Amino acid sequence: MISREARIKLIDLSKSFKAIAVIGPRQAGKTTLVKTTFPNKPYYSLENPDIRSFANDDPRGFLKSMPNGAILDEVQRVPLLFSYLQEILDNSSQKGIFILTGSNNFLLQENISQTLAGRVAYLNLLPFTANELKSEKLLPETDEEILFKGFYPPIYDQNINPTDWMPNYIKTYIERDVRQIKNITDLLVFEKFMRVLAGRTGQELNLSAISNEVDVNLKTIQSWIGILENSFIIYLLKPYYHNYNKTIVKRPKVYFYDTGLVCSFLRISNATQLENHPLKGSIFETMVVIELVKKFTNIGITPPLFYWRDKTGHEIDVVVDNNGKLTPIEIKSGKTINTDFFKHLKYWNNLSKNDNSLIIYSGNQEQQRSDGAVVTNWQNINHINI
Repeated sequence: MISREARIKLIDLSKSFKAIAVIGPRQAGKTTLVKTTFPNKPYYSLENPDIRSFANDDPRGFLKSMPNGAILDEVQRVPLLFSYLQEILDNSSQKGIFILTGSNNFLLQENISQTLAGRVAYLNLLPFTANELKSEKLLPETDEEILFKGFYPPIYDQNINPTDWMPNYIKTYIERDVRQIKNITDLLVFEKFMRVLAGRTGQELNLSAISNEVDVNLKTIQSWIGILENSFIIYLLKPYYHNYNKTIVKRPKVYFYDTGLVCSFLRISNATQLENHPLKGSIFETMVVIELVKKFTNIGITPPLFYWRDKTGHEIDVVVDNNGKLTPIEIKSGKTINTDFFKHLKYWNNLSKNDNSLIIYSGNQEQQRSDGAVVTNWQNINHINI
């Protein structure tokens, strides 16, 4: 079993809070994480019709049967439980009583915010990191294979071909999660919207252009973006607003949380196709940005990540603002270092009076330059101090 980096934070939270909600995308390994971290806690899945019926018919009696708490999986299936959980948590001084999780994050968080606000700590669990796979010698050999397979646990735990698993994942997500959240009548149009968005991963989010391409009004597109963001399908990287000049771009950039999903939407059927694919650079950038997101998320920190671009074409792929310590990062899918890698970093450092920078790329040569620039392979993200 692959050890998860988020486990340490989950244990810490259980010592400080009465309840913890583990949220994240469907099939990210939430159930496995909570069951292995708390093996002595009874486990109840509200997906089971008999258990769900008991919880619905007699919520007080159901919760009374677990005096020392429990793991409640798919708890959003019984909204009535949350009011009774509130009563138990308010009358107890015990920490880590209940561990809550579920596959529909939107509904789970909605129920928690209505009745358990301030009583529950959240832990976001995303798919595997490269480091987690590497530690078990499961990380594919080439970058193209990694981009193609993505990082969802079933691909590795069950050795399932991504071309079989990804379409079924997308179908389940759209037909179960999306339909529960929003009354979308034409699911085929929603799938087209996701496909169009996948083709724009790593780009500025241009809602009007997407609206025109999908032929759906702007308000609906905004709503659908919110659904994908809340259910951990896409991550919006916000611009860094510090006014070094007055021409900065203010739209977020969109990244899919998993490159395997992107490849599936783009109908990329094998890793070899990625070698010369026009979107390879954007897909590689997506992987690196999300690895940075995981680096912070797994230790319970909201990722302090931004990007910067002015209207004259200067851009920094990622700016890390870690309590005022700024680190500009350029992401390059090439394997050979060239002088163009440093161009935008030098421009930004002159503007910001910054003296450190980082280039994350696909090659293996490490460099520490006299101007403070560090060049490293993307698989070293977990070990970089930023």
